[in-house]
Amino acid sequence: MKKTLLALSVLAVAGTANAGINLYDADGVTVDLSAAAEVQYYQGYAEEEGNGLTEADGKIRLDDGDLALNTTVAVTDQLNTVAGIAFKFEDQEVKNDELWVGIGGDFGTMTFGRQLLIADDSGIGKDVELGGEAIDFVTTEGDQVFKYVFDNGQFYAGVSALLNSDGKDKTSDEGQVIDGRLGARFGDLDARVYLYTSEDMKGAGSSRDGFNLEAEYTMGAMSFAGSYGQIEDETAAKAKTDIDVIMLAGSYTMDKTTFAAGYNFYDVDSAGSDDVNSFYANVTQQLHSNVKVYGEVGYTDLEFTDVLNNNKKTDAGFGYVVGMEVLF
Repeated sequence: MKKTLLALSVLAVAGTANAGINLYDADGVTVDLSAAAEVQYYQGYAEEEGNGLTEADGKIRLDDGDLALNTTVAVTDQLNTVAGIAFKFEDQEVKNDELWVGIGGDFGTMTFGRQLLIADDSGIGKDVELGGEAIDFVTTEGDQVFKYVFDNGQFYAGVSALLNSDGKDKTSDEGQVIDGRLGARFGDLDARVYLYTSEDMKGAGSSRDGFNLEAEYTMGAMSFAGSYGQIEDETAAKAKTDIDVIMLAGSYTMDKTTFAAGYNFYDVDSAGSDDVNSFYANVTQQLHSNVKVYGEVGYTDLEFTDVLNNNKKTDAGFGYVVGMEVLF
């Protein structure tokens, strides 16, 4: 079985792309272990809480902890079986966030089970934490997911579907989602579009439909990216809200140091909502292929009405974060 095909089958569906350790590779069977640990000192933007505005305090934040096992078994020269199990460590709890099986080959890879949806990959932002939300598709993972991905190097595509617990249960937190992606690479240009439709979200009978157009261009040490997305929410009472999101970002890499900055604009077509602008800048130092440290500052003009302070309009303001990520 070709090593390239084996690798593509796993990488195309793996939810966590980290540095990996090969545990076993013999008789057409490969097993790889990967993990990530990320800790930050973080002060986010101010948040609305109750009838007042709560200033964020700086704190040590356990941002990410992941552990994943992936395997590929060569059934024939043209067909692999693949499987993955992953765990996420959050709030002193261990959560099994991936458990899937599937088949792969030159035709692409199909997987079934607990996994990320295609829409989870959407977004071109180069922020660490403070850029604000990219296009928000709300539900991007679930237990009952079918996913198909194809990538021949120049053209790539994918589709995934999430059903609620039995296809009829309207109290499911997962709802029903169908999404997809279509993209192409032309030299240093990578362009794609994501499509998303959902219904019965959070058991409330609401729906969210949307798309996101994205493009990235690399020119030597510099990289530029931009996207335009739109989503439409509809409640069970048929009330609609339109949200437009524009994102621009760029980076420059000098040896092992990368400088990045970006701007996000949100236009919410809803009574009482204002346009929101977010800015961020960061620097990342790659100490090792498996280790990086970074720092970021950000600002947003998202406004809250501080009821406890004479209904004063107050910006969420500035935030900052420094952190380290170790992969293995």
